[in-house]
Amino acid sequence: MDPQQELFTTLKLELEKLGYGVYDGFLPPEDTPYPFIYLADSHLIDDANKSAVFGNVYQTVHIWHNNPKQRGTVSKMLLAIKNTARKIDKTDNFSWFVINIDQRILADTTTKTPLLHGVLELEFKFS
Repeated sequence: MDPQQELFTTLKLELEKLGYGVYDGFLPPEDTPYPFIYLADSHLIDDANKSAVFGNVYQTVHIWHNNPKQRGTVSKMLLAIKNTARKIDKTDNFSWFVINIDQRILADTTTKTPLLHGVLELEFKFS
């Protein structure tokens, strides 16, 4: 399996264990309960050579919450996602470790209801 897909599948399955709705592909319908997690862009840099496959996968994870007064909940969710990502060390075909995480919490006014929007950029190294 492609390392990017293998990581994506593993991360999605592990995040579903946190008890929040986890979506990918398209954002969920408008009536989806908040807060929720959305697995977004994934980027692979493959440094394979003749005898080994290794490289980096960058995975973007978003969360949205419809109560801007609950920033602590958003922060707690982001921490749970980071901890989940850090625990992924082996999949069927690759070994993994997180080498970098970028985290942002933003105000989101793209809907009628003001939202809090958490963004994680996770960088994984695989071999």
